Amino acid sequence: MTGSRGHLGAGGEDFPDAYFVRLGPDRFRSTLHAQGAWNDDEQHMAAASGLLAHAVAVRHPREDVLPVRFSYDILGFIPGGEVEVSTRVVRPGRTIELLEATMSHAGRSCIRLSVWRLVRGETAGAAGTLRPAMPAVDEAVPAHLGGRWGGGYIGSLEARQVREHRPGSAAMWLRAPHAVVDGEEVCVTARFLAAVDAANGIAVRVGPHELAFPNVDLSVHLVREPVSPWVGLDTHVTFGPTGAGLTESALHDEAGYLGQVAQALTVRTLPGAR
Repeated sequence: MTGSRGHLGAGGEDFPDAYFVRLGPDRFRSTLHAQGAWNDDEQHMAAASGLLAHAVAVRHPREDVLPVRFSYDILGFIPGGEVEVSTRVVRPGRTIELLEATMSHAGRSCIRLSVWRLVRGETAGAAGTLRPAMPAVDEAVPAHLGGRWGGGYIGSLEARQVREHRPGSAAMWLRAPHAVVDGEEVCVTARFLAAVDAANGIAVRVGPHELAFPNVDLSVHLVREPVSPWVGLDTHVTFGPTGAGLTESALHDEAGYLGQVAQALTVRTLPGAR
């Protein structure tokens, strides 16, 4: 899928330092920076996560609420190219509300996001956690994920290694450096979420040439808003004996621990793999 139907840039045309360009009120086109790691013609879920979070924030602005859970369901192949994003309020409320965003391509839904938002309160006196903060970004070792993974999205990431990779365990800082949407101001949370789904690729148990293990969902719980786009992931991957897996990550930013990430995996043997 190239040219006007695929990622902007896949046909050799110029493309901006952004994961998406806006084509209309509800329409966007992915750029080569959003290209997936499993298939050149698909979008990486991380870039799409940021776009959907941005759509919710722009279309349903409320400064008095805090988004505390972003739950993404991957409904099928996420094609590169032109997509539509719709949003709606599922459960309105003064103190608690549930919103939904859906990404579609050619009339087929490919991602659905639900977001719980809670009214802000003053709980600084009780705030705290027993989870230690990750070492600072500037103390971590520069890393490159492109040796294991392909695709324009992974190639765009900035990475810093905190703990040496072992099969099923790793800790890293990641940042998606480009704009979520070309020319648009995006909240820190949406930029932050544009890197979180890459958790499934940093602590692999086996190489992606041996088994396929894409996630079918992404669930992010936050206790506060991020302070910067740097995403700290302390990640563990477990494979079960019957084709299922789980990637789970403690989530950090430059101010410390701020939540959890979980991804359900479908683990499959690749055709021709030994």
